[in-house]
Amino acid sequence: MKPHGSDSIFKQERNSDLMRAYHELVTAKEFVCVSEIYNEVVNMPSARFWVSEERASIVISAMMRGDKLTGMRQTKREMFEEIYRRAMSIKKSHPRMSVFEIACIVVHQPAPKFYITPGSASVYIINSKKKWYEERKRKLRHLFM
Repeated sequence: MKPHGSDSIFKQERNSDLMRAYHELVTAKEFVCVSEIYNEVVNMPSARFWVSEERASIVISAMMRGDKLTGMRQTKREMFEEIYRRAMSIKKSHPRMSVFEIACIVVHQPAPKFYITPGSASVYIINSKKKWYEERKRKLRHLFM
């Protein structure tokens, strides 16, 4: 399985999608409790499953062989179980498709949630905000020089 802590190739896209969900929640609330926001954000629908086609096909194949993903964190295991469920549904109606082709279809479908912890969401959102403010500050500095 993939090493814990390896960087996502979709980091920027995922963080943008996470910020979209965050802004939707914050603007809809009259009173904001930050810890509740992060809990709600991670359970909002996501634009896609934030995993590569290659990784999804590897895990789907392992699950087809009976791997229960016991060594995987709960949120990731839950995500791969949903991907597997969708993959098997496609495989049933398209038995000639390869696992990789099916994985390509599934990972680009909207996901029911982000499959990350509220703690991870807070780190990603805080870092995204910092980057946005730093970029804005740099642009403003550039205007006045």
